[in-house]
Amino acid sequence: MAVTMAEISKLRHMTGAGLMDCKKALAEANNDMEAAIEIIRKKGQAVAAKREDREASEGCVLAAANGKFAAIVALKCETDFVAKNEGFVNLTKKILAAVMDNAPKSLDEVKALVVDGKSVADLIVEEIGKTGEKMELGAYEFVEAPSTVAYNHFGNKLATVVGFNEEGVDAQVAKEVAMQVAAMNPIAVCREEVPAKIAEQELEIGREKAREEGKPENIIDRIAQGRLNKFYKENVLMEQEFVSDNSMDIATYLKKQSAGLKAVSFRRVNLNED
Repeated sequence: MAVTMAEISKLRHMTGAGLMDCKKALAEANNDMEAAIEIIRKKGQAVAAKREDREASEGCVLAAANGKFAAIVALKCETDFVAKNEGFVNLTKKILAAVMDNAPKSLDEVKALVVDGKSVADLIVEEIGKTGEKMELGAYEFVEAPSTVAYNHFGNKLATVVGFNEEGVDAQVAKEVAMQVAAMNPIAVCREEVPAKIAEQELEIGREKAREEGKPENIIDRIAQGRLNKFYKENVLMEQEFVSDNSMDIATYLKKQSAGLKAVSFRRVNLNED
């Protein structure tokens, strides 16, 4: 039975697969549309298996916030060409929309979410079949707080989300802090949240440098503590110099908006090297 262009177009619309893939699938399925869809789906699984050892270093990173919940999704692929493809970006948007509707707590929960009648994991496999590239859900991060904000950097390679301890935070103020996280890549919200191992490493580095400089042993620890404080000011969000106004730190900037306002959590996903 001959395959008609109308049937090919219909299958392409339903699956997003290429014209030749649709034609071959229909021919193999004797024009059975459901069987052809299954053939294309399995083709995606086969491609995924073949490319399992490839590196997916490009992709699309998107974030969104909705009141007390904000999240970042990173869908990864092999090439920047595919990362910028409309279908790939739209799939990332669909996954993020499902995340915002369901507030999952883990990457596995995201993969199990149902979008358009299929799991996210299956949708990714189908997209692999269309592009021939390895794809994976590379990252999922979220924050929950009285108010949240999301920031998407130009190019869809970097996104941040931040949570605050008060409701109704001014949108521009929140965005400025999210952009600060994007630009300065802090390691913690406050110094109390810096892992003890990192703090001790910085202290030891400070001691070694002081000894190399010939400082007296009785002031070595004081010098090391001073260098640790400098480390905090460079790497802790609330103590970082505000990028948009270097006359103040982030804590001071937030206090100018509300005396008790603080950032309480953040997440940052970047596909590029920092």
